[in-house]
Amino acid sequence: MAQAVRFDRYGDADVLNVVEVPDPVAGPGQVVVQVVAAGINPGESKIRNGSLHEFWPAKFPSGQGSDLAGRVVAVGEGVSAVAVGDEVLGFTNERASQATRVVVPVEQIGPKPAELSWDVAGSLFVAGTTAFAAVRSVSPETGDTVVVSGAAGGVGSLAVQLLRARDVTVIGIAGVGNHEWLRSLGVIPVAYGEGLADRIRAAAPDGVDAFIDLYGPDYVELAIELGVRPDRIDTIADFAAVAKYGVKAEGNGAADTIDVLSELADLVVAGTLRVSVAAVYPLADVRAAYTELERGHTHGKIVLHP
Repeated sequence: MAQAVRFDRYGDADVLNVVEVPDPVAGPGQVVVQVVAAGINPGESKIRNGSLHEFWPAKFPSGQGSDLAGRVVAVGEGVSAVAVGDEVLGFTNERASQATRVVVPVEQIGPKPAELSWDVAGSLFVAGTTAFAAVRSVSPETGDTVVVSGAAGGVGSLAVQLLRARDVTVIGIAGVGNHEWLRSLGVIPVAYGEGLADRIRAAAPDGVDAFIDLYGPDYVELAIELGVRPDRIDTIADFAAVAKYGVKAEGNGAADTIDVLSELADLVVAGTLRVSVAAVYPLADVRAAYTELERGHTHGKIVLHP
C-alpha cells in the first residue's frame, strides 16, 4: 500500500491525515513516480480551508499537492521517453503529489538535472511557473521599472529574479526584515503599509511601467493610481479587480508545462535563479508543515519527504 495525504472536509491543517491507499497503477501514457520530495503551496491551504471553493472546489476525500520529484518505478503502455529508475521532476493536476507514489502522464515529467537538489526539484513547479507566467504577462523590456508585491514570498522571490535577468529595474514590496535579502538580488525594496505609493514614487521618479500583484488586496488599485496601464498589470490574488479594471490574471495555469518547468530548472542549475528551502518535514508531519506555511513569514519553500 502507498501512503497519501487526504482530507474529507474543509478546515484548518488538523483535517489533514496521512492514510494508506492502493498502489497507483500506470495506464497507457502514464508513469508511476516514487516521490522523493513534494513542495507545499499557499493555494493548497486555501483550497483545503474552502476559501477557493467557488473556483476550485474539493471533491472529498481529497488529496493535495502538485509539485513533485522522484524516481520512476513503473511505466505504462506506449511510454518510451522514460524508464524505470529515471530521476525526474514534474507535476500532477490531480492534487496527488503529497504521497509516497503518484501516477502522472508522461508529458508532465522531465529529467531532473543531476546538479539540482531533490528539495528544489520537488518544489519548483507551482511557484516557478506562476512567477514565469506573471513576468511574461506584463511584457517586461530592458529599462522598464516593474513593481512586485509579495516580493519576498515563494512566487515573488522567483519573479523578481526573472525580471532582473531581463535587465529590468525591480521595486519589491516586502517587510523590512526581507529588505537586505532583496537588495542582494538587485531589487529596490520598499516597505508595505501607509505611505506606500509615495515610497514607490520616490524609488521610481520616472514612473512605473508594469506591476505584478502576488498578494492583494488593493494592490491593483495602487498600480492604477501609479499610472500603470491595465494590460501591464497582473494579479494572482485579486480576482475582483480583474473584472473591475480589465487587468490580467495569469498565473500557474498559463505556464504549466514541463518545458517551462525544465527551463526554470536549468536557470537554477546555471545560477540565474536562486531557490531557498526554508524547511523540510516528513510526510507524517504534513499538519505541522502547513501550520508553518500559514503563519505567512516563511522565507523559501517548505518541502515534504514521503
